[in-house]
Amino acid sequence: MTLQQFLNSKNFNSEINQILLNIEAGSIKMYGKLNEETSDIFGPSGEKNIQNEEVQKLDLIANDIFIDVFKTNSNIAKILSEENEHTIDLNNNGKYLVAMDPLDGSSNIDVNIPVGSIFSILENKEGGFLQNGVDQKLACYVIYGTTTMMVFAVDQATHGFTLNTKNKQYILTHPNISTPNTGNIFSINEGNFNSMEKEIVEFINYCKELNPNGKRTHTGRFIGSLVADFHRNMLKGGIFIYPTTADRPNGQLRLIYECNPIAFIAKYAGGESTDLTKNILDVKPKNIHQRTAFVVGSKQMVNKLLSLYKV
Repeated sequence: MTLQQFLNSKNFNSEINQILLNIEAGSIKMYGKLNEETSDIFGPSGEKNIQNEEVQKLDLIANDIFIDVFKTNSNIAKILSEENEHTIDLNNNGKYLVAMDPLDGSSNIDVNIPVGSIFSILENKEGGFLQNGVDQKLACYVIYGTTTMMVFAVDQATHGFTLNTKNKQYILTHPNISTPNTGNIFSINEGNFNSMEKEIVEFINYCKELNPNGKRTHTGRFIGSLVADFHRNMLKGGIFIYPTTADRPNGQLRLIYECNPIAFIAKYAGGESTDLTKNILDVKPKNIHQRTAFVVGSKQMVNKLLSLYKV
C-alpha cells in the first residue's frame, strides 16, 4: 500500500494529508541529493546558524527543499526552521504551522552515518509555535539510511513507510508501530559522563551491571544522530538520553522541532518521554529555539531512570 493509498483509506484531516504529501515530495528530493547527486554538496558551508553551530551545505539544501514544497501549500501559515533565526511567513490565513529540523545529524554526513528530517505540525492559533507538544496535530521524521523511511504519528497511531527507490513511492511497511515496553539498549554520549547528574551516572552504571552468569544485561548504542538512535530504539526497545551537561546546562536538543515531534511519535507507539522533571509534551516553550534535556524510549526504562530522581 502506497502512502497515497493509505491516506485515501483513512479519515484523516485532508489538510494534514496534504502536509504529509509535501513531506513525501521533499524527502524524495532529499534522497536524490544524498544518493544520486554528483556535484559538491558535502562539507561545511562556512556559515553558522542561530545556535552558533557550523552549517553543512546539505543543511541549507534541505532547508530550501522543504521550504519550497511547503510554499505550495496554502494551508501553511508559517515555518519555523532550525536553520533560520526567525519564522518564515507564508499564508496568514493558513490553518497550520510547520516546525522543522530539515537535516538532523548533518555533521555525520561526511562519514556516511544516517541522517534525518524532523517535522512538528501545530494549529495556527494563539501562542503560535509556543504550544505544548501534546497539542501537535502531526509529527513526522524521515530517516535516510540503508533505506529511506518516513515515520509519522497522527490520529493516535504511529506508522512507518519505506521508500521504493525504483518508482520513488513510499510503501507501508510498519503499520501501527508498537515500542517494546522495555529493552536492553541505552543510547547516551558517555563522553559527558563526568559532567552528568548523579542520577544519570547511576542509571548508566545500572545498565552496565552483569547478570548472575557474568554476562551483560544491556548494550550501549549511540550514533550521534537523534533520528537514527531513536528509530532503532523505538523498534527494538531502548532508551535515548541527552541530559544537561556542564557545557550544555540547558540541554543540547531543541524542544519544538526535535524533542516534541520525536516524543509525540514515541507516545503513540507506546513509549515515554521526559525532560527529567515532567513529560516533555507538557513543557510550555518559552522561545522558538529553546533547548532542553531529553529522554525518550521504552516505558519501563524511562520510568526506571525517573525513579532514581525520587529516592
